[in-house]
Amino acid sequence: MIPHNAIVFVGDGRKALFLRNEGDAEFPNLKTERVFEDDNPPTHLQGSEGPGRISKAAHSGQRSAVEAVDWHDLEEHRFARMVAAALEKLVRQQKTRAIIVIAPPRTLADLRKAFHQDVRSCIVAELHKDLTKHPVAEIEKHLIGSV
Repeated sequence: MIPHNAIVFVGDGRKALFLRNEGDAEFPNLKTERVFEDDNPPTHLQGSEGPGRISKAAHSGQRSAVEAVDWHDLEEHRFARMVAAALEKLVRQQKTRAIIVIAPPRTLADLRKAFHQDVRSCIVAELHKDLTKHPVAEIEKHLIGSV
């Protein structure tokens, strides 16, 4: 059941939707409150460094490669922290009492780390799916069948 005025957060590492249930628990009517889209350009535009090297032992002359930086991954983690902060602000401003979080498992893990205790205490349900590219009507159908 999706309570009246509940916030439905739908997000992945690049896009987040804040939806509000203007209907009731039995017949939800989700309306878009806010949309966040992250600009995550191609890797060649984000960084040009190759993988680094480190010495294995002092004076041995042996060196090992260090894994290259995954700029997209770093940006997705940063985006999750940014939208978690925006959700915290919304919860405090509008005195939200119920939040439903829908995100793929990896993004959900980032969000759980980033959510403030005030947000965590309002979460009534979580759904491990990527629905950011779906229209709001389809999101409603997924929620009715899952929550």
